[in-house]
Amino acid sequence: MSAPRRALITGIGGQDGSYLAELLCAEGVEVHGVVRELSPQATANLDGVRGRVTLHHGDLTVPGTLARLVDEVRPGEIFHLAAPTFVPASWAALGMTMRAIPGVVGELLDAVRDHAPDAHAVIAGSREMFGAGAPSPQREDTPASPTNPYGAGKLAAHQLVGLARAHDGLHLSSAILYNHESPRRPPQYVTRRVARGVAEVSLGLREQLSLGDLDAVRDWSAAVDVVRGMRLMAAAPAPADYILASGVGRTVRNLLDVAFACVGIEAAGRVVVDPGLVRPPEDSAAVGDPGLARERLGWSAETTFEALIGEMVAAELNALRDRDL
Repeated sequence: MSAPRRALITGIGGQDGSYLAELLCAEGVEVHGVVRELSPQATANLDGVRGRVTLHHGDLTVPGTLARLVDEVRPGEIFHLAAPTFVPASWAALGMTMRAIPGVVGELLDAVRDHAPDAHAVIAGSREMFGAGAPSPQREDTPASPTNPYGAGKLAAHQLVGLARAHDGLHLSSAILYNHESPRRPPQYVTRRVARGVAEVSLGLREQLSLGDLDAVRDWSAAVDVVRGMRLMAAAPAPADYILASGVGRTVRNLLDVAFACVGIEAAGRVVVDPGLVRPPEDSAAVGDPGLARERLGWSAETTFEALIGEMVAAELNALRDRDL
């Protein structure tokens, strides 16, 4: 794999963007990233590559921002990771969800066509576009019928990528992402809530965790594996859409068992179900089939679920201990 001279990452300060920046810097790539805030606190995830990446301030929902950045940077690779990510919040902001997801992707595709037509671009999609009733496991050609505004926005963006790729002959790929985790996952997500709660129980800071449906199934993998997959997509000779997932469904109950095992405590009696956190039941399991990525890219999720959750619990324990010093 030959490294491009320059890459541009939107959302570089987030979980995926920061891990991708570390991967690209290790390859010797000149990395540029877009952030809404330039302060060290807002870009704490980039501490490992600080001074080795060039940060650009910009609000991608402002028309013309992406055209200006792509024209200025002229990247060989583009990774569009910036977007709202918390599904429940999309119901409270329908217009902003559409502007921030398909609207911004449309502007990016215009910018690539007009200012960097030779660039290889990967746009982060979501399994939410398939909806709650999709056959399981889902594949790249599974019919999509989203059941929330976030999924609708991601489906529109995914379709725009395919249309622009066919119409303009650009190297555009859509990464259909399933749940992927790390210690950098925002605190509202269930894996992070569980990791923090288990750490607090083990240190005697609380007695129980309060969660939603314990039988909900998710396909969890490690963020470091997923960004490696996106890197392979950008480096591929031809563009295509790929599901990046572990291919294994696990329940929240499984997550709890593994997390509590990390601290040597039984999960039984330590968890209560909060009806306010329970989502509507899903008709099928949200599990992705990564077969196409394995066949064409040689990609698979390498980090075990146990190692991933162990890393997250250990990070929370360290953070709590540091806080009390």
